[in-house]
Parts: sequence; structure tokens; C-alpha cells
Amino acid sequence: MRNEQTRLTEKRNEALKAVLPVVAIVLLLCFSIAPISSSILLCFLTGAVLVIAGMMFFTLGAEVAMTSMGEWVGSSLSKCKNLLVLGLLTFILGFIITISEPDLQVLAQQVPSVPNMTLILFVACGVGIFLVIALLRMLIGISLGRMLTVFYAIVFLLAFFVPDQFLGVAFDSGGVTTGPMTVPFIMALGVGVSAIRGDRHAADDSFGLVALCSIGPILSTLLLSLLFHADSSTYEPAAIPEIQNSVELGRLFYEELPEYMMEIAVSLLPIIVFFALFQIAVLKLNGRTLIRIGVGMIYTYVGLVLFLTGANVGFMPAGSYLGTVIAGLDYRWIIVPIGMVIGFFIVRAEPAVYVLNKQVEELTDGAIPASAMGASLSIAIAVSVGLALLRVLAGIPVLYFLIPGYLLALLLTLVVPKIFTAIAFDSGGVASGPMTATFLLPFAQGACIAVGGDIVKDAFGVVAMVAMTPLITIQVLGVIYQIRSRKAAKLAPVPEPVISLDMLDDDAIIEL
Repeated sequence: MRNEQTRLTEKRNEALKAVLPVVAIVLLLCFSIAPISSSILLCFLTGAVLVIAGMMFFTLGAEVAMTSMGEWVGSSLSKCKNLLVLGLLTFILGFIITISEPDLQVLAQQVPSVPNMTLILFVACGVGIFLVIALLRMLIGISLGRMLTVFYAIVFLLAFFVPDQFLGVAFDSGGVTTGPMTVPFIMALGVGVSAIRGDRHAADDSFGLVALCSIGPILSTLLLSLLFHADSSTYEPAAIPEIQNSVELGRLFYEELPEYMMEIAVSLLPIIVFFALFQIAVLKLNGRTLIRIGVGMIYTYVGLVLFLTGANVGFMPAGSYLGTVIAGLDYRWIIVPIGMVIGFFIVRAEPAVYVLNKQVEELTDGAIPASAMGASLSIAIAVSVGLALLRVLAGIPVLYFLIPGYLLALLLTLVVPKIFTAIAFDSGGVASGPMTATFLLPFAQGACIAVGGDIVKDAFGVVAMVAMTPLITIQVLGVIYQIRSRKAAKLAPVPEPVISLDMLDDDAIIEL
């Protein structure tokens, strides 16, 4: 009991460190250059409390249940000798986890002209197919860098035949599908498979599943764009709440809570059913372990309900309104550095980032500490948000940033250690989670409204930019790590040769 309370306290402190800087920045803006109504401010502050509580419970639940489930399923799948059965089970797993992803549902609600379920099903199929490809890559041992180069070449080739209005949405879908529900399970799946292999490259290949699973949604959405044509006139900005007193404030959140309780229950159910069937047929874990997983799933459920309620009801309207107000100033350029500061801190509030940083530190035995990963991601997201907002203000096409960015990232794969390439491409999907979808994307959409831009063409693409820059910064971190390792090896003292008495003659022995 005491151990559980200690872990909850640790998670609470981590959540406070992640969210409070964002709250402080928003308050500073509200009391200086971007005045907002008391209704929006109170909703934002209430949402922040729920986000902190949600992060606390979710990170504990992911650690106790989701990660363990993924490792057991991964190790079991890798033992399957029938490739057809392995592929089918892996596809089903990827499909149901993607449908369960809250971030995807948030994005689907903001995409005009395409029915929500149509977009979700297409994206889920893309993730399922690429999870199969990723798992087969691990078992066969194909280079991740080569696969990424081939598939991204196909992506950008197809992008030239797609309407401009759909490019941002397509690349955004690749980021939102790798969120708090998907990442703990898929990353643990990779750890489980690599543990069965046991060769010297297994640790490197344990990363990379998220990277490949981020490509599937992009390709499937680009194909979907040939059937549907987005129209910016159908976009509806986030509703701005108007409350008169504390009772109305409470009612606003209370009325939305059942919706998210049902949404997360429906999201978690397929994963629970899949794992239950796996338990009956293959795993056969003992009762104590199952109880522990059950408690972890309850933590996960409570955490996601609180997090999404706070983010959607409190953060989304505040982000949209702040973007509109700041971009409407005479010195609208200031939104770029403000966005960079918000981006620097907001990535720390992404639930899946915690899971990634922790697993990286554990699997590299501390060679890549969580603090270095966190700092690299913060810098990357700050740059990406700044570029995304600059694009919104100037109306620059998203491919002008994505093509050179991905080209540089793919070139870096040729010179950095394999593990850094895999971690970098994983981190791109992980960093673009629910905080990006519910605050930064509405923030950019509000700015786009203020400058009179095309919402679908100019505002969408923020998530894609957030997913791109970590690919470069984490690999640069790998280059620095490689250089330091080589310098340390050169400076290390050369051990003196051990002289055996058998190697000496009698006179030498007497002299000694």
C-alpha cells in the first residue's frame, strides 16, 4: 500500500512539473497582451487540474498494466511459427489499438468533409498493416533506415497527386495515432519480441515499431483523399464557453464527463478482450498478476477520462481563442516566439513522452538518460511550433517544410547509430499526442482565422511539424553521443601488458 502511494506521489510531482509551466505561460499572456474572458480562463484552470490528475493516474496505469501486457503479447507473438497467423493477429492488434486512440478521435472531429468513422477506419487499417511490417522487420532483421527511406519516398511521391487541402490532415494523422493508448502497448510489444531474439542487434530493433506505424496512417489518409475533398468552409472552430458562475462551470465539465467515460470505455474494451483471449489461449498468467493488470487498467481508464475531459473542455477553447487574439495584434509576429515557448514546455505534458523516455533510459542502461531525451524533445517541439506558426502567418505550403525536413532526417540515418535512428523516428510520433491535438492545433487554427487563411490548408500540419523535428534533433544527439564515445575511448588509459613468469628466463626472474 505504501509503495503504491509513493508511486502515485512521484507521478503527481511529474505531472505538476509538466503542466504548471504551460499554465504559467497562459496566465502571463492572459494578464498582458492577450486578454480573455473569465469564462475561458476558469475553464482552462479547471481543465489544468483535471489534466494533472489524469496524467498522474495514466502514467501509473501504463507502467503497471499497458507495458506489461504489451511485453507478454509481443513475446508470445514472436514464438508463432505460422507467418499467416502471426500477420493476422498483429493486424487485428494494430487495428483495435488505433481505434482506441483518443488523439485520433480528436483529430477526426476537426477534419471537415470526411465522416469521422471513415477516417478512423482508414487510419486503423494503415496502422495494422504497418505494425505487421514492423514486426516482420524485427523477426527478419531488415535495416530500419532502409525501410523508412523507401516508405517515405512513396509517401512524398503520392503527396504530389493529392489536393493541397488534404496534405496537412494526412501528415497530422501519422502523429496523432501514436498517442497515450498506442505507444505504451506498441513499444512494449517491441521489447517483448526483441527479448525472444536475444542477438546483439535485438536492443536496437526493439525501437522502431512506432516509427513505421506512423507511416501507415499517412499513406492511408493520402489514399482516402482521392475519394473525399476537404473544404475549409465546413470547418467549425472550438466552441467558446460562456459561464456566469461556479455552478455553470461545474455543470460544463460534469455534462461532458459521461461522454469521455463512455469513449474511453469503448476504447479500452477491444484491448481488454484481445488480451483476455490471449490469456486464455496462450499466456495463462497467475491470478496475482491478472489482479495487478486489472488495477493498472483502472488507473489507465481513470487517468485518460480525466485527461481528455480537461484537455478537450478546458484547453481546446483556450488554445483557439488565444491564437485568434495574439494573431490579431498589430505585432502578430510575436505569436511565433510565444508558440515556441509553449511548445518547449507542452511536450513534457504528453503522457506517452514519459513512457518513451523511461524505456529509452532502461534499454540503453542509462547511456541515453531521460533528461537528455526530454531536453532534446523540448527543443525540437519549440522549433517545430515556431515553423508551423510562421507557415500559418505566411501561408507557406506544408511540403516546403516537410520534404527538406524528412530528407535531412533520412540522410542522418546513414551516419548515426541504429538505436538513435529508431528512437528518433519513434519520438516523432510520441511527441505529437493529445496536448498537441487539443491545444497547439486549435492555437494554430485560431491564428489562421485571425489572419484570414485557409483553415484546412494552412492550420492543419502543426501535428506533422511536431512529429518531424524530433527525427532530426534526436539523431543529432546520437551524433554527439558517438563523437563523445570515440573521444572517451581515445583518452582511456591503455592497460599495461600482463607479464607471466613463464615468459621470462631465470636471469630475468632473479632481477625481478
